[in-house]
Amino acid sequence: MIITNGKVYTMEGPVYENGYVIVEKDKIKSVGDMKDLKMPSCEKIIDAKGGYVFPGLIDAHSHLGVFGDGIGFEDDDGNEMTDPVTPHVRGLDAFTPICRNIAEARKAGVTCVITGPGSGNPIGGQLFAVKTVGNRVDNMVLKAPAAMKMALGENPKRCYGKANKAPMTRMGTAAIIREALFKAKEYMNSKDEGKDVKFDMKSEALIPVLKREIPVHIHCHRAVDIFTAIRIAKEFNLDYAIVHGTEGHLIAEELAKEHAQVISGPALCSRGKPEVTNKTFETPGILNKAGVLVSITVDHPVTPIEYLTTCAAMAVKNGLDEYEAFKAITINSAIIGRIDDRVGSLKAGKDADIIIFDGNPLEYSTSAKYVIIDGNIVEEE
Repeated sequence: MIITNGKVYTMEGPVYENGYVIVEKDKIKSVGDMKDLKMPSCEKIIDAKGGYVFPGLIDAHSHLGVFGDGIGFEDDDGNEMTDPVTPHVRGLDAFTPICRNIAEARKAGVTCVITGPGSGNPIGGQLFAVKTVGNRVDNMVLKAPAAMKMALGENPKRCYGKANKAPMTRMGTAAIIREALFKAKEYMNSKDEGKDVKFDMKSEALIPVLKREIPVHIHCHRAVDIFTAIRIAKEFNLDYAIVHGTEGHLIAEELAKEHAQVISGPALCSRGKPEVTNKTFETPGILNKAGVLVSITVDHPVTPIEYLTTCAAMAVKNGLDEYEAFKAITINSAIIGRIDDRVGSLKAGKDADIIIFDGNPLEYSTSAKYVIIDGNIVEEE
């Protein structure tokens, strides 16, 4: 497959005003300027006709396919709220591929999401990266597990405090996370020393976290919770990302000093709970200008997944540079999700996830004319 005559945004290199992309099987073979193209024999040529050619869009924090749509409790599988510590549960086991939200994501140009458990538990379980096409999750997975979900702040307090169970406070939430990590560390060290240890599924699930093989994605809105997340990550030498970071704009310089990475959003929603009182579309721009690596999330289903570009556009309207907004829904999301070896940019050797838009994707009237995942056209307008 060859895509010709497009304004090609590689996201890790130049923007080709009139460029091409060559796809071989499920990978990108080459990207460049049309004047340098030596046209090979090819079964499929797509003339982009001046449209915008992008890597597939990515949301690095989602519950797509895990929280149902229009059904209710029967399809609500985001939180195993029988225990505050559930690192052993896998979002993969809750994912429903045959879901209209996944089709809506794909039609909007979102080709990959990191999805999984919600934020009801201090340690919620395993997130995974998945492509947005297929009818069997095992064939759609890009990386599993991709991260471990943790949560601070209001949600764990609300979920357990009302039942008069721990955690009822921020202190309690942090203590529960620390206890689980200490226990897992002791378990891991005993195994490494060859000691005879009783199998512990929760601790087993946390070993990749302690070994920095997967990051932790820590749900936190308020500055106080963001700093607690960083404190715990330092104590256990964790690879981490801040999810939401709603008050990140208030502490942007501190986050930059810590080299923190922030998955910002959702902002296209109401201030429905106290900890998002300071929600603003200005946050991504302020963080970016401070030097923080930032991506943008809609936190589906809080905001429907198809509005990812709308949220990026609103960030631009409120101070984020347009090109940085493009990065925030492509390569930055891939880097923060630790999947940038496969997706997030148009680069030789990466997965052939490509979108051809008929205009600037941040403009409301723009549509995805072609959606290509793993080298296959999955949507064509």
